Amino acid sequence: MKRIILDFKSKSSDFKQLVQEAFNKDILDFLISKNTHVEFEKIERVNLFSKNASINPKYLIYDDLEVLNQKLEEGGGQGNIGFYIELKSKEDELEIKNLSKTGQVDFIIVSAKDWKIIPFENLIAEMHSNDTELIAEVEDVKEAELMLKTLEVGVDGILMTPKHANDIVDLKKLAHTTFSIELTKAKVLSIKTIPESERVCVDTTSLLHPGEGMLIGSTAMGFALVHAEVFETQFVASRPFRVNAGDVSAYILVPNDDPAKVYRTNYLSELKGGDNVLVVNTKGNARIVSVGRVKIETRPMLRFELEVSKGEKKIAINSICQNAETIRLVDSKGNAKSVVDIKVGDEILVHLGPGATHFGTAIKETIIEK
Repeated sequence: MKRIILDFKSKSSDFKQLVQEAFNKDILDFLISKNTHVEFEKIERVNLFSKNASINPKYLIYDDLEVLNQKLEEGGGQGNIGFYIELKSKEDELEIKNLSKTGQVDFIIVSAKDWKIIPFENLIAEMHSNDTELIAEVEDVKEAELMLKTLEVGVDGILMTPKHANDIVDLKKLAHTTFSIELTKAKVLSIKTIPESERVCVDTTSLLHPGEGMLIGSTAMGFALVHAEVFETQFVASRPFRVNAGDVSAYILVPNDDPAKVYRTNYLSELKGGDNVLVVNTKGNARIVSVGRVKIETRPMLRFELEVSKGEKKIAINSICQNAETIRLVDSKGNAKSVVDIKVGDEILVHLGPGATHFGTAIKETIIEK
């Protein structure tokens, strides 16, 4: 999980509201000053960062390298020490790299006002394998997202001054870009041909990998893992950005605006370019990707009636896929298997859903879908 440090060195008009929202979202790393220290000194669970040694913060930050080196030489480097630098030149970049190699500081906070991407790419490439955290000071959530995704690895953390409570909500969501969704086995009970349906292809702006796909279901009771079109075939080239997902009425799992809940659902017919969806691999690891476009075309389909055994309970779910060799579900061993080769009695990977949903959000209500 990425570190989020909120800059609370000064008090804005909604200071208390912002601090409370941080507590609500379990963000507890704060950069403070002598003026704001009184607001936090009696709260045990917070992690306080400061350049002011007199307030005895948990993490002391130096911004003068000579002073830091002198302190380290005197034996003052006992952990929980960081360094702050504004990156203005190649020499600054080299200074950061060299300091990180010593292992004498726990983190380095880097502020880059002009050049951002290239210097941070260089720092991430150099520092991602050592123990010194690279923290980027950013202006807003958009810049935070950029820093967290640079070179795919991203920086180790973000320092930002929140202007609104929504900034804190959005930062929390960015910190949880990967998570897990439980997968289980479902047995194929029957397979029915549908001569003609409106089929949806979801083309993403990311390259998908073998073992990855999207969770699609005809009801909110369960979702089959439909594999991405990453495989070359004799007649069709791979489309490693695409999942040939299902019919227009099917549900797809998408990120939830509430960080406390992993996902919600959309109908495939609702998706459009610019939306976000979840990509899940055969281990259940999920990530968020953006939709580049959606293609809806008329195609023959197959309807799979499935059953999940949960203790003594049998849960019926179903999935509808295009009837074509390139469309694959995932078998119980994690192998992608063409829908035309799946037989009654086979087992495939699915996710059991919440059951009842209202506008895509799980609710405690009796709803029957069949």
